[in-house]
Amino acid sequence: MDSHRDSATIQYTIMKTTRRQFVRLLGAGATATAGLTQTAAAQQAPVVKMGNNYFDPIGLSVEPGTTVRFEIAAGAHSATTYDERIPAEASPFDSGVISQGTYEYTFETPGTYDYYCIPHKSLGMVGRIVVGEPGGPAEETPIPDGDVPSSDDIVQQGAIPYGSDSSTEGATGGWMMGPGMGPGMMSGGSRGRLYGLPLVGGALGMLGILGGGLYWALTRSSAKSAADDSAMAVLRSRYARGEIDDEEFQQRRQRLKDEPER
Repeated sequence: MDSHRDSATIQYTIMKTTRRQFVRLLGAGATATAGLTQTAAAQQAPVVKMGNNYFDPIGLSVEPGTTVRFEIAAGAHSATTYDERIPAEASPFDSGVISQGTYEYTFETPGTYDYYCIPHKSLGMVGRIVVGEPGGPAEETPIPDGDVPSSDDIVQQGAIPYGSDSSTEGATGGWMMGPGMGPGMMSGGSRGRLYGLPLVGGALGMLGILGGGLYWALTRSSAKSAADDSAMAVLRSRYARGEIDDEEFQQRRQRLKDEPER
């Protein structure tokens, strides 16, 4: 009887211990899973780089509830919404001017968000994020301080890098395309003037080549003329000393005159 009771007690103790271990394992597994989920979510957060007068990508499409990370690539910048160019129910965001690190904002309200950099707004440093479907005040008027891709292109492509053809094709903004101007040559704004620098450099280079060619031709002509004069002087000297007769002198002189340029 006592032996049976002892056996039951031992079995109960083993089951209790096993159950505790199982619960602990479940808890550890849940914690690990949550950690992995959070890590994966952090790794998948879209990133907008803030560099020298640009946001990259300049156009980004995300789903509601997405957290976007703004990262400094170079310089000091801000990511600041136009309060009048975001959905009516959305809250504006402003990273303040930062020179290192990151700034994060979670987009909850669907619609179109236009934003800019405080120090470089006048230089056209602007961007656009479309949350879900385009909509809101930003779709009603062009962005005032630069160019951003159209919202339809942003949604279609997901992300449009700064400087790509898509960032200017169908762009909406204050810099309009002039006659005979490509995407890289926009009238108005300092960026348009910067895009003209390669043309100025090319023209100066061409002038340098032409000037060098002209200088070479003139110096070559002068050198040949001096050589011809020297040869003629030697010929006259030999004739004067009686080393050659009249016939040979005339032949050699004519040969010097008729000698083609090399």
